[in-house]
Amino acid sequence: MEGQSAAIARAWSPREFSAAATEWQRLLTAHLEQVMSGSTRVLNWAEPDQTAAAADEWLNRPLADGPGGVAGGMRSLLQQMLSAGQNLHHPHYIGHQVPAASPLAGLLDAAAAVTNQVMAIYEMGPWATAVERALVGRLCGLAGWQPATSSGVLTHGGSLANLTALLTARNVVLKDSWKDGVPAGTALVANADVHYCITRAAGILGLGAAAVCRVPPDARRRMDVQRLDELLTELRRQNRPIVAVSACAGATPTGAIDDLVAVSDVCRRHDVWMHVDAAHGGSLLFSRRWRSRLAGIEQADSIVWDAHKMLFVPALCTAVLYRRRELRFETFQQDAPYLFDPAAPGMADVDVGMRTVECTKRATGFGLWGLWALFGAELFEQLVDRMLQLTQGFWDLLHGEADFETLHEPDCNILAFRHLPAAVRLLPLSEQNRFQRELRSTLIREGHFYIVQTTLDGMVALRTTIINPLTTEQDLRELLTAVRDVGRRVWNL
Repeated sequence: MEGQSAAIARAWSPREFSAAATEWQRLLTAHLEQVMSGSTRVLNWAEPDQTAAAADEWLNRPLADGPGGVAGGMRSLLQQMLSAGQNLHHPHYIGHQVPAASPLAGLLDAAAAVTNQVMAIYEMGPWATAVERALVGRLCGLAGWQPATSSGVLTHGGSLANLTALLTARNVVLKDSWKDGVPAGTALVANADVHYCITRAAGILGLGAAAVCRVPPDARRRMDVQRLDELLTELRRQNRPIVAVSACAGATPTGAIDDLVAVSDVCRRHDVWMHVDAAHGGSLLFSRRWRSRLAGIEQADSIVWDAHKMLFVPALCTAVLYRRRELRFETFQQDAPYLFDPAAPGMADVDVGMRTVECTKRATGFGLWGLWALFGAELFEQLVDRMLQLTQGFWDLLHGEADFETLHEPDCNILAFRHLPAAVRLLPLSEQNRFQRELRSTLIREGHFYIVQTTLDGMVALRTTIINPLTTEQDLRELLTAVRDVGRRVWNL
């Protein structure tokens, strides 16, 4: 017991925390300086079994009992973490829709983690609740709604947010579904390039994955509105209930933004809930130059918007927004008397626990709130403008190169393309696809760049998301050089 008590005392000691935090600050500062300069690998690749065994080995000895004590142990742990991870702040990270988050936003998130700020009811997280309410009001305003008549919550990521919004839609459209279940034949209509979390949501909500009716894309990979109208007409003819139409504002494969004005017209005509997955593209609303690409989003019934994408805060921080405030309690139709005080019924509007999947919910808004407070909304406009300008420039660059082919014109900061040297162009599509896959796999394992892949109309493509304010036009030119070099070596071209 005496040893256990000593360990507890050290684990909660402010003095030990101060020493460990000093190491944290020193190592993270040096790491950021090195990574942002581009002098490290982007991805520190190792085989999965190797990294799992290495992580397990660290659990065999209490580092705090070593000669360096808690601070020395913290130094060793951080060195291991930073040397074995993905370096998103590297200018050559041009991969998934995960940003080089502002380190300053991370400091506020870290303070919330150290003090364990949580939410469900106001008294558990009063300032976290206040921050969330302020952010939701501002985001609703940017969406074109009056904050007083709209509503929303923050939650942990786009997948959970889409599930939450579509659960609300299900309960509004199918009045007895919370209690009695979902009628057979219920449909959920979505863009063909919809994120897989929408299909997951259909399964969780009791509709079944087969209930997702996909609308084919048009020539710009947006939802074909004529086909949407025809599909809704046919579903109504069959008397099939329709939970929602899920449109995209920044589809994952290409970043395509649906024609939301046209989609809203069709939804109104068929009296269907309009949901917009704007997890990626919602941030264009901050930009005076680009926000018109989201025209019509104000007609949506619900919107999902990730701040941990193009607002550059650490994951996870996602807003679920509702145009009609009176629907805010439709998501969950249950009581929790041990949490909610009947003596203060007015607090139900403040407490978030009745409106999110989470009960104990980590405070997610401090990073976004802090950046906004420090630099104003102009920071987000500048970030969006820079990312889209770089992507447009990259598209122009690719068009000038005979051995590259773009598969779409970018709507935001995502661009899919193929590397097709003359010898590869002569190969069957299956071999061209294998070439793209092997090229990408070798490129990222060598650590000089990080990009991802997608498949469009049967064609495997290289896919970039330009989501680091330190990335430059020169970095993008170097990417093409690296792709060519890897292609020659992989296929002996």
